[in-house]
Amino acid sequence: MSTRFLDRVQPDGFVLALIGTVAVATLLPCQGTGAGLFQALGSFAVASLFFLQGARLSRAALVAGAEHWRLHAAITSATFVLFPLLGMGMWAVAPHALPRSLWSGVLFVCILPSTVQSSIALTSIARGNVAGAVCSAAGSTLAGLFLTPILFGLLSGMHESAIGLVGIRQVILQLLVPFIAGQLARPWIGQWAERNRSILSVTDRGSVLLIVYAAFSASVVQGLWQRIPLATMARLALIDAVLLAAALLIMRSGSRFLRFDRADESAIVFCGSQKSVVSGIPMASAFIAGPALGSFVLPIMLYHAMQLLVCAWLAKRYASGVGRLPEKMSACDPVHTQ
Repeated sequence: MSTRFLDRVQPDGFVLALIGTVAVATLLPCQGTGAGLFQALGSFAVASLFFLQGARLSRAALVAGAEHWRLHAAITSATFVLFPLLGMGMWAVAPHALPRSLWSGVLFVCILPSTVQSSIALTSIARGNVAGAVCSAAGSTLAGLFLTPILFGLLSGMHESAIGLVGIRQVILQLLVPFIAGQLARPWIGQWAERNRSILSVTDRGSVLLIVYAAFSASVVQGLWQRIPLATMARLALIDAVLLAAALLIMRSGSRFLRFDRADESAIVFCGSQKSVVSGIPMASAFIAGPALGSFVLPIMLYHAMQLLVCAWLAKRYASGVGRLPEKMSACDPVHTQ
């Protein structure tokens, strides 16, 4: 029994890489000229990452997604409405459970777009509406470029840490402009990007690891671990866990209340609950500069690990309870999305 359980919760390789990067930054943080070099490389990596995302994201897939608008409206609402409301509610109930900087990080998790790869993979494992998951996850990536900065400006203003015009300008230059450039370049490099998707996935994750190393190095030099004791880390993990559990329960109950079938329900649950670490950490680096970035990265990493472990187990539960469902077809082709 225990062996079967361990097989179901095998750690994700990227999660282990993130943990290893934090450990290296803790033991061997970059400082001085090296820190400046890593920050410059990180800025370039962020721009490159979003350029390639733009090149890989099919406009045809986004247009085709409108065919099942109720499903996509439900997933988008879960991602950009339900999560911010849950985050603000938890902060209002227990404002002193975490330092203000970590609460800001938790709220940032709440406004991130969905992942693409894991949302589709989990929906597939659950024998759900894979085509709908593809369209919704791709649409969430695009919507996040616009909605995440707006929501962060609103939430950070309420939380007394507004980003201001400089932060918004930084987001536009580092995220939106490269993404649009990638979309414009898609006719020339789109097929190449799709053929080399596995290689570019490694590049994406390598960019995130680079940003994490630079962020945690700056935070460690400024005494991050002295400011965040073990008890605070435990409370942060508990808050992330409660956030994930509450979101999953509400999405599951809401899907049934709105009379979605089981295939659509699994797409809503697994697309709506996932938060993108590949987009989230680069976005955070565009909003937040210096040692404060580490306090944003920690909640993202913890939530990312939890969502993979919990949702992998839950997807297998869906699969065992559903049996084989007729696959839902749409004009949305998974091959042409990120």
